[in-house]
Amino acid sequence: MAGHLSHLRVLDLSRVLAGPWASQNLADLGAEVIKIERPKVGDDTRAWGPPFLRNEAGQDTRETAYFLCANRGKKSITLDIASERGQAIVRELVRHSDVVIENFKTGDLARYGLSYDDLRQIKPDIVYCSITGFGQDGPFREQAGYDFMIQGTGGLMSLTGEPDDAPGGGPKKVGIPIADLMTGMYATVAILAALTRRDRGGGGEYIDMALLDCEVATLSNQAQNYLISGQVPRRYGNAHPNVVPYQAFPTADGHIILAIGNDSQFAKFCQCAGAPEMAADPRFVTNAQRVINRQAIVAEVAHLMLKNTTVKWLEMLGPMGVPCGPINDLAQTFEHTQVAHRHMKMEMVHPSSGKVPLIANPIHFREMPIAYDLPPPVLGQHTEDVLGQLLGMTSQDIAVLQAAGVV
Repeated sequence: MAGHLSHLRVLDLSRVLAGPWASQNLADLGAEVIKIERPKVGDDTRAWGPPFLRNEAGQDTRETAYFLCANRGKKSITLDIASERGQAIVRELVRHSDVVIENFKTGDLARYGLSYDDLRQIKPDIVYCSITGFGQDGPFREQAGYDFMIQGTGGLMSLTGEPDDAPGGGPKKVGIPIADLMTGMYATVAILAALTRRDRGGGGEYIDMALLDCEVATLSNQAQNYLISGQVPRRYGNAHPNVVPYQAFPTADGHIILAIGNDSQFAKFCQCAGAPEMAADPRFVTNAQRVINRQAIVAEVAHLMLKNTTVKWLEMLGPMGVPCGPINDLAQTFEHTQVAHRHMKMEMVHPSSGKVPLIANPIHFREMPIAYDLPPPVLGQHTEDVLGQLLGMTSQDIAVLQAAGVV
């Protein structure tokens, strides 16, 4: 059965994570994605190992885990876009495409005649998405931007980590490249919106996505706290700036997360913890009062949590509707019964290893579930197929290009 976006073809000139994350989303939803990579080298992340995927004999292949995480569902062709012949091939591919995604530095593709203004001359309704660190205009437009530095510049690291005066205090980056991932998600939404407009007769569109913009946008409640109060938020470690108690607590044998979001849940917690009087304490009766009296309530709850093991608390609080959970490592996460039930770990047949384990897309359609047809490709795996089937090149044509280093 054809996927939701099976009528679309995406030409992906991006590399690393933000652009590939967007194109993988589109591929999962059924679009045909043609990934253009540099001959012999490929996407930067093909070199970002170990770990490498292992074959059936237990030996490392050339496929890195990093590349595998963001390139499922794509066809890989190698193409030297710095060459005139390579540029001509890109333009021919654009004639057959609906979307172009790229993350070159501002102005780079214009030097090759591959900018939006160039390509819309041959494909007026093309949807063209550019992803950069800082955007296409402004004083920083020409600077390169990587996730780590964007987390710092965009303010996220000022909110992440323990307070300066706490053990291990200081700013911390998030453990995943969240700026890249969120930019990829915003880019996916923007592309789908532009395609909807196009399909209603609105024509093509140019989308300017910046990691810094997306990082600032995802500051969400913390940024709004600042804009309303004028007070620069401080780091709370695992605690929440607006909700209390909403953090990790030590138990008799480990830790547990309490995520109490309203006064009713707090009352239920107090009942389970054998301290019903705490829910009636004027200092704690409402969330607003608990935030004001944060230190006092956190001390009370911390004392209570030490009385039982993590598992015991989960067994007591969960059935009562008190939001709580363990702090799992990734082995425990993928062994979690709910994660397993939702099939968030999947396997696909891969040409280098027999099988490759992958993380599934979290979108669950009832009527037309996502179908995973193509594993992350090896470098240049589909060059001959794409050039032959889509552009009508012969084996001899392709051999000439290979001899010239164009593909």
